[in-house]
Amino acid sequence: MLLLPEERRKFFKVPFGILYPDIADIIPLITGKPVYTVGDVVTHRLLQHGITPNIAIIDGHTMRSPIDRTPVLYDICIRVKNPPGSLSDELMEGLNEALKHPQAMIYVDGEEDLAVIPLVIASNEGSIILYGQPREGVVFRLVDREAKEKARGMLSYFIKNPE
Repeated sequence: MLLLPEERRKFFKVPFGILYPDIADIIPLITGKPVYTVGDVVTHRLLQHGITPNIAIIDGHTMRSPIDRTPVLYDICIRVKNPPGSLSDELMEGLNEALKHPQAMIYVDGEEDLAVIPLVIASNEGSIILYGQPREGVVFRLVDREAKEKARGMLSYFIKNPE
């Protein structure tokens, strides 16, 4: 398990991609491309626009409050545990499994926010990752070589938990 120390969390407040005020602004950019969502609200809003993400990563919460909009629309639902401020081995394995079988949902017991980082690393170039930036909008991240390099750099802020 990798842990993000409290003093390094400030580096993760900046959007890792292009911030759009509304998901409707992104719809023309994602047509025909593999789309992965991280977060309950982003997933729900995309579904409202008639687009089902290839992979949805949710935790049943928004800004730490329970949410009752959890979509049940995938044949494959991978349940993982991932404590806040961490990237668990279970989450990483779940991401790899979902990428082998698109049209999957990963339901996280804990927190899914940081899943964007390993998802960028593991995804094919050309994929799109969408996640919410609380009270600001939706972040659009095209997976390309630059994104993968930056995500690997972000992983260097984590420390290995000796469990």
